[in-house]
Amino acid sequence: MMSPPGRTVVAVDDDDAVLGSATMGPNRSGPGSHVGTASFMVDPAAAGRGVGRALGEHVIAWSRERGFRAIQFNAVVETNVRAVGLWRSLGFEVIGTVPEAFRHPTHGDVGLHVMHLRLG
Repeated sequence: MMSPPGRTVVAVDDDDAVLGSATMGPNRSGPGSHVGTASFMVDPAAAGRGVGRALGEHVIAWSRERGFRAIQFNAVVETNVRAVGLWRSLGFEVIGTVPEAFRHPTHGDVGLHVMHLRLG
C-alpha cells in the first residue's frame, strides 16, 4: 500500500474478485515530487478485459487532479509488448532504455524502458 500522499486502488469485478491493482504517488520526494509514478498488477486471467487501461486512466486522472506535471514509469520491461503498447496508447513515450537491466525468465537479459507522459 502506498502511504499518503500516494494512493493504492484495486479493480474488482461484479463478484468482488480482485482483477488488478495500482499504486501511485510522487516519483521522488522534495524537488522531484512534481512528477508522479505508478506500479500496476493485473491478474493474468483478466488479460484483455481492459483492467490495465482502466487502472492507467485512473492514475492519469488522479495525477492531473493532484497537480503532477508528468508521470514517469521507471522500469517497463521492453519485452512486455502489451504494457508498452498500452502506455503508448495512453500518450506515454519511451525516453530511454536501460540495456539488459531485467533478467527475463525466457528472454534472458532485456532492457527496461523509462516511459514519460507530460500532463500539462
